[in-house]
Amino acid sequence: MVITWLVIVVHVVLCISLIISVLLHSGKGGGLSEMFGGGVGSAAAASSVVERNLDRFTVFSAIAFAFTTTILAIRLQ
Repeated sequence: MVITWLVIVVHVVLCISLIISVLLHSGKGGGLSEMFGGGVGSAAAASSVVERNLDRFTVFSAIAFAFTTTILAIRLQ
């Protein structure tokens, strides 16, 4: 029971960090950010070290989120 609560806490922390890391990404295409002028400097910022590290953190968070989701699905059956 304690392990389940620990996994739930980790899952919530990963959920919040995944939301924040996705929102920190710069726009890469012609979506709404392009319509409102947000894509002006995105070409220069796309190759920065910060953007690559943010990509790595987002991928790590997504994999860990999927892992904790699977654990919770198995434990809470």
